[in-house]
Amino acid sequence: MNEFSARDDRHKARMQRKKAVVDEKIAEAQDEYGLLLVHTGNGKGKSSSAFGMVARALGHGIKVGVVQFIKGAASTGEERFFRRFPDEVRYHVMGEGFTWETQDRQRDIAKAKEAWNVAAQLLADPDIGLVVLDELNIALKYGYLELDPILADIESRPLLQHVVVTGRGAPPGLIEAADTVTEMSLVKHAFKAGVKAQKGIEF
Repeated sequence: MNEFSARDDRHKARMQRKKAVVDEKIAEAQDEYGLLLVHTGNGKGKSSSAFGMVARALGHGIKVGVVQFIKGAASTGEERFFRRFPDEVRYHVMGEGFTWETQDRQRDIAKAKEAWNVAAQLLADPDIGLVVLDELNIALKYGYLELDPILADIESRPLLQHVVVTGRGAPPGLIEAADTVTEMSLVKHAFKAGVKAQKGIEF
């Protein structure tokens, strides 16, 4: 047996062992219920990942609700695209821009509460299989909304409804309640090199 054949045999044996472990875990994972997912961290991709899940859900015929808590009137690519499917996606842009743009705390609080009222309606709708609460973490971080009532509404949602919460600074209580938490870390970003936000990439 030459060196390459031996290496191929070792690789095959490792992959067979790995497949056996993965197959066993898949067989053990029999529970099915709506998940609470949190995308947080300082890196890029939190909202982008959530909207990728929206596209995936639509591919399976699942209806989706979206509430954007912070992003304001400026249209984004995801909004333009998903508004093409009004029967499948209920899309709500409720914010007025980032907090350093509004500079009005009481107004931000009022808008956040208005946004949550819309979100609560989506969470109570059994026809909606996925709810995206985009930048909700920002509203929580700045104290515009209280966490406990939000968790109560999320926990009382229909059994198979999935919820995705995005935004940096996810509070510990939300992380504890979540089924899956992903933290996007910032390694390098073009903005720090003086490159402006690019259409189709950042918005």
